[in-house]
Amino acid sequence: MHVRTPWPAPGLRYDHVEHWSFHVLLQKDSNPALNTVTAYGEHYIEINRVRFDTAICVAPEGAIRSLDIQSTAQIDTALLRELAHLKDRRKDPMAFLDDVPEQLPEDAPEVILIGTGAAQAFLPASTIEPLQALGIGVEAMTTHAAARTYNILISEDRRVLALLLPGGTP
Repeated sequence: MHVRTPWPAPGLRYDHVEHWSFHVLLQKDSNPALNTVTAYGEHYIEINRVRFDTAICVAPEGAIRSLDIQSTAQIDTALLRELAHLKDRRKDPMAFLDDVPEQLPEDAPEVILIGTGAAQAFLPASTIEPLQALGIGVEAMTTHAAARTYNILISEDRRVLALLLPGGTP
């Protein structure tokens, strides 16, 4: 007995722009109040069914920010601090006398996900250690893995920030 699978298969979407290519549909229904990754393809990411062909920064709420970044080499601590809305802290040579830790804003992310494109690339320790010292996790993974992880974390009401670079299928 032959069981016929519906075409296209659930979870896959035919893209009329890129003929004969299929893309993963992550969320069939999304909460309109949250920025959700609804799909991704070879060179794009879709947030709330809006296509982005450039690197983006997305949080569960607020505007989606387009970034002029083509590779992980352009990601530094200053950029991550800016995206996380952390104040620029000037190094005071006498600050150690006060021994006052930096105060994080209430909406500071618990974790920053870095989607590095089709291949996983790690950020230098010197880039992520200042954020980790503040209690903010920084995780680098492929963009597709970061998109899936982002959706899981926002479904758990976690404060997450994702910097996603578009990339081809790994």
